[in-house]
Amino acid sequence: MTFVAPVATPLGGPRQARASVPGPILFARYAFGPNRLGYCGPDDAAELFGQATLGGDLLALRRLAEQFEGAYPYLELIAHADGIADPLDARVVEAYWLGNELLDKITPGQLGASLDDRFRRRLRHDGWRWLADKPAAGAVPVHAFHVLDVFPRLGLMRSGALDDVLRVIDSCRIRWGRVLERDTDWLVVSVVPLELVAGKLCLAGPRVERIRGWQDGHGFLDGVAPGDAVSIHWDWACDVLDARRLALLQAWTRREVALANQTI
Repeated sequence: MTFVAPVATPLGGPRQARASVPGPILFARYAFGPNRLGYCGPDDAAELFGQATLGGDLLALRRLAEQFEGAYPYLELIAHADGIADPLDARVVEAYWLGNELLDKITPGQLGASLDDRFRRRLRHDGWRWLADKPAAGAVPVHAFHVLDVFPRLGLMRSGALDDVLRVIDSCRIRWGRVLERDTDWLVVSVVPLELVAGKLCLAGPRVERIRGWQDGHGFLDGVAPGDAVSIHWDWACDVLDARRLALLQAWTRREVALANQTI
């Protein structure tokens, strides 16, 4: 299935370009939010944060990334399908967290085999049947698919049972928001949340939230300003989005919401 992202909806004028970020650092920026909460990856959030902000030791970051049992197999699948040797190539990392054209190369058979190997033993019959049908319906290994279709059936988070499922899913997906102002180490942003209407997921109208951008003055954002679009994972700002990447994130999110609604 070929997927073409639409033009980005303006969010106060997203940036048009950005400096290249090495794939291992980009991965860490998106992985840190849930890792610091103990939900996935190694028990070394301080090292992950330090290397992604101050250290920049790519070998150390690679070792940490390989311990993300939820995300790293998807990176390997994307890289293999596209003939890219490095699962932490920046293009592969972007494809997983935001979505991009690399996902078009992945066949239903490839994703289906990966899901079967990783998750079939952990699901009851009906849960597996619903998940097994997703590749043929158009699913691809983008983070939004994992959050909206895999996680609700498996409960992969280490904290166990969760009461407020919709809130958790919305926090776990990669969101986008428009920066309104900075408040010390925090950002005030206008975000687009998920809501449940008539039993189906949809993107609601914007609301204002405070999210963390820095810790003791260190973070992942370079020169963020009011009007910038940022990506958010849990309560952390991951990156400033240019127009292209904002469009990708919006479009792939909407696509995966529609796919999830088929079996809610």
